Order: sequence, then C-alpha cells, then structure tokens
Amino acid sequence: MVPSVTSIAVLSNPASPTYEADITELQTAAALLGLHLMLLNANSAREIEAVFATLSQQGAGGLFVSSDNFFLSRRGQITTLAARYVVPAIYPSRDWAEVGGLMTYGASNADSVRQVGVYAGRILKGASPVDLPVMQAVTVEFIINLSTARALGLTVPANLLARADEVIE
Repeated sequence: MVPSVTSIAVLSNPASPTYEADITELQTAAALLGLHLMLLNANSAREIEAVFATLSQQGAGGLFVSSDNFFLSRRGQITTLAARYVVPAIYPSRDWAEVGGLMTYGASNADSVRQVGVYAGRILKGASPVDLPVMQAVTVEFIINLSTARALGLTVPANLLARADEVIE
C-alpha cells in the first residue's frame, strides 16, 4: 500500500501469551524485507494513546497491530488514532475494517465460527472433546477499506484491489 515505507511500528500487548513468539516472527520478517521495526507495547487505553504519540515522533511509515483481545476491544480507539495521526495501518481481522481500519489480513471470522459449530456438533453426537483434533483457521481474508485509504491520501494499487477478498467503500 505504501511501498516507500522503511520503518513500521508494531503495537503489541506484552501481557499476551503469544507476545514473544509474535515479536520473533515479526523481527525475522522485517529483516528479510529490509524494514526497521519500532516495537511499541500497550495494555491500557492510556498506553495506546502514548504509542501513537511515539510512532508519530519517531516517523513510523506504517503500523501493524498484533492480534490481541484487548486491542480488539479497543479497535474504535485505535482506528480513530490511526486516522488522526494519518498512519496507514494493517489489522488482524475484518472487525477492524468495518470500524474504519485501512486494511486487514487474518483468519476469516465466518470460517472460525463454522469450525466451532463443527466441534459442537461432534460433541453433541458423543465425541469426547479430548479426542477432537486441534484445528486452526484455514481461510484468511484480505480486506481493504477504500474510504479510509482516501482519507489518508492513499491510492490503492490495482494489484492490491485485485487480491482483496473484499473492498469496503
């Protein structure tokens, strides 16, 4: 979306059980892409505000928001701050694009709910939960919010629009 970006801020919750593994994977990917990561942690509404002030001062060209239930509960605050600070951001699920997030890439909520139904059906038919295999999301979606892109002054390249599973006007 913004090919000239060289520095990306990462909003993570250090209280998340996947924090260390997520940071390691992000650092590996950033190194391969030649990007500088700014690791910014928050686990309160006040800390989220401070993260945006910091990323603005340090000149982050974009923001990656980690998947975390606390952040999901604060998605309105986070997407509003991203718009106020004019920072392009990518989020982990469609919920974010629906409240004004620029773009999302993550597990399909519909597919996850379907999998829960399959599990519930197996249990209701007598399967022991212990015997059921662990399932992970199989379907991922890429969603772009064009209204947010325009508000940020971004032109979405045609190749990204073509790859999007959904484009929100």
